[in-house]
Amino acid sequence: MSRRLDPKKAVCIVYVAAMFVVAMDATILNVALKKISDEFHIPPAASGALNVGYLVSIAIVLPLAGWLGDRWGTKRIFLLALAIFTGASVLCGTAVDVHSLIFYRILQGIGGGLITPLGMAMLFRTFPPQERAKISRSLVLPIAIAPAVGPILSGVMVEHLSWRWIFYVNLPLGIAALLLGLLYLQEHKEPEAGRLDIPGVLLSAPGLGLVMYALSQGPLQGWSSPVIIVAGSVGTVLLAGLVFVELRVQQPLLDLSLLQDRLFRAAGLVAMCSAAGLLGMLYVFPLMYQHALQASALDAGLTTFPEALGLMVSSQLVSRFYPRYGPKRIIIVGLLCTSAIFVLLSMVGAGTSPWLIRGMLFAVGLCLGHTVGAVQIAAFSNVPPASMGRATTWFAVQNRLGPAIGMAVLSAIMAALASGQITNGAVEAANAGQHEMNLLAYRTALLGAAAFLLLGLCAAFRIKDSDAAATMKSRQSSIPATKPVKTEG
Repeated sequence: MSRRLDPKKAVCIVYVAAMFVVAMDATILNVALKKISDEFHIPPAASGALNVGYLVSIAIVLPLAGWLGDRWGTKRIFLLALAIFTGASVLCGTAVDVHSLIFYRILQGIGGGLITPLGMAMLFRTFPPQERAKISRSLVLPIAIAPAVGPILSGVMVEHLSWRWIFYVNLPLGIAALLLGLLYLQEHKEPEAGRLDIPGVLLSAPGLGLVMYALSQGPLQGWSSPVIIVAGSVGTVLLAGLVFVELRVQQPLLDLSLLQDRLFRAAGLVAMCSAAGLLGMLYVFPLMYQHALQASALDAGLTTFPEALGLMVSSQLVSRFYPRYGPKRIIIVGLLCTSAIFVLLSMVGAGTSPWLIRGMLFAVGLCLGHTVGAVQIAAFSNVPPASMGRATTWFAVQNRLGPAIGMAVLSAIMAALASGQITNGAVEAANAGQHEMNLLAYRTALLGAAAFLLLGLCAAFRIKDSDAAATMKSRQSSIPATKPVKTEG
């Protein structure tokens, strides 16, 4: 490799490598949750705190990403975040109890939360709108593989090594991306970044944290618990105050004026709901397959893998369909089909053919992959390069908040229905080690995942293909890379 590497290739390689480990980390833990629960002597429902804590920490640091990159340099902060994520992965593998593991997962979330918006900002500054459909074919492919490789890799390691190795696997790619980024990434700073919006930080961090704490711990402590009521209420008030403050400061931490762009606003809502539904399903289904249907961890991983194959196929097709049909139709059809498949998945039982289940999960990846691909291409069509850092931050806040809310809500559904089935024999069942949840609880949670997709469908009807015209043109088009932000009159 020559010393001088094309900037576009360098950004793509580093972005894909970093996003691979972050995306894999979002699903690699799911298959190992039962093993971790057994080793640390916690109920399966409580193990969801490992995922919720990770996603909550991501949501807390996300608002800072745009300003940090603009002020101190996108390359510098991106590589620092990648180093934090990689180092925290090692610490997760050394955890001695569930409390230390949750803490290290929070550190992982801090690094992972900064990686996504900063990487997207670098990518979309480098490639103009008319080139984004083309690069989506190469960028989505590795990122689609990671979430599906995670469960399989986790299953192999849980059964033949130890669950701790699911964190150590982040090291090779993490270190390689760090070295390549140091050598070839170009620094970018915004001269108009301004001062840090301190009121925004003081409102957003505790507000998001308290709300997510209430959502994740409510099913375990009870929704009538004073701690849950106070945390949820205070968090909601802080977030309401955040909106009030951000609309009035000159350089807000979260630039809400970006939501004046109809396309950006609708695409962000679709992305948030899609992430809530998909990540929620990928959390619930492996648990159901193991606890209720008595499958092994490896079988659960292999059964969910076809979802990635569907994503890979869709990544090669969406760039062809997008210019022809436009984002609106692709997104709507994808959400409708995927929500129907989620309903079918909620009906599987012990006698259901594994190949039928794998076929449905392949269809999930194929259908929802088109939706996600079209959203990523269209969302930033009208965002100018100077606003890209804060736009990707806001988009990432919604996209990461979605899974946190999705997992918290689905965990609440599972815990509520499981507790509703408790009888006088529950103590004896617990003493016998019978911690499996009721199958009805899992099925209802999967229907909840479908409901998130239908919420995204409502937002998709607000999309207009004319707003995304720049992304539907060929590379040779004379249309400029950016256009003024459109507002609704």
